[in-house]
Amino acid sequence: MPPTPSPGRKLRDAWAAGPVVLPGVFSPLVAKLAEQLGFRAVYLSGGALSAGNGVPDIGLLTLTEFAAQAQLTAQATSLPLLCDADTGFGEALNVERTVKMFEAAGAAGIHLEDQEMPKRCGHLSGKSLVSPEEMAAKIRAATAARRDPDFVLIARTDARGVTDFDDAVARARLYLDAGADAIFPEALQSADEFARFAAAVPCPLLANMTEFGKGPLLDAKTLGDLGYRLVLFPLTAFRVAMRAAEETLRDLLAAGTQAASVPRMMTRAELYDLLGYTGYEERDRAYFGSRGARSSSTG
Repeated sequence: MPPTPSPGRKLRDAWAAGPVVLPGVFSPLVAKLAEQLGFRAVYLSGGALSAGNGVPDIGLLTLTEFAAQAQLTAQATSLPLLCDADTGFGEALNVERTVKMFEAAGAAGIHLEDQEMPKRCGHLSGKSLVSPEEMAAKIRAATAARRDPDFVLIARTDARGVTDFDDAVARARLYLDAGADAIFPEALQSADEFARFAAAVPCPLLANMTEFGKGPLLDAKTLGDLGYRLVLFPLTAFRVAMRAAEETLRDLLAAGTQAASVPRMMTRAELYDLLGYTGYEERDRAYFGSRGARSSSTG
């Protein structure tokens, strides 16, 4: 049998076959759901990870927290997982460790951004940038640290929202020369800018279709036609889930019962099917032989 392709190779093969829609998965279970529904890859957003832990996306979580969530998510799905690695959690030498930990966690790749700490959401004001040379050094460190040459390294530039469009293009070209496999131009502000950037930087490109940001919400086909290979929807499911949680909790507080919310719920059977619950029970019985399974559930 041919060897199983690495996560990085899976991601590269996916974007070679056409633009890849990357939903942000804010838990391993959501990653399972994305795979069941037919997505080809998934994404771990630093914004969603931070918000899910009750803090803003300003670089408060650590590398170990990011890597632990990446490992749990990668173990839950056979899909390649792209991860947000913020600024690399330090300088060039720190980036070496960052790459090693994400690769060991089973991620297909990461993106690194050229902001100074404290970093900000890419669509907010108040950001500042490291020098292009400092970011290029981080990219060189990342390429040197990866064990699998297919592990994907994406350089994100926030220059459009800090300096200007031309600086974003110049930085992207420098980062490609330093060894980046793809470029993530953050906070482009119009369909025309997405097209102009793709023409100026002909390489695998990532587009961020986050809601409530500076740019338009373009569909994956339109972006694919422009040359973008990866299309992020980093907080789409998270934001919808939070609104649903808010409405459900309001109803529960007001009525003292969840009865009105039951029709909107995933059923017990649907949840167990997603989890592969039957397979766990069957293996448990097999391990204990005639004694049968010992586990039970109250959920």
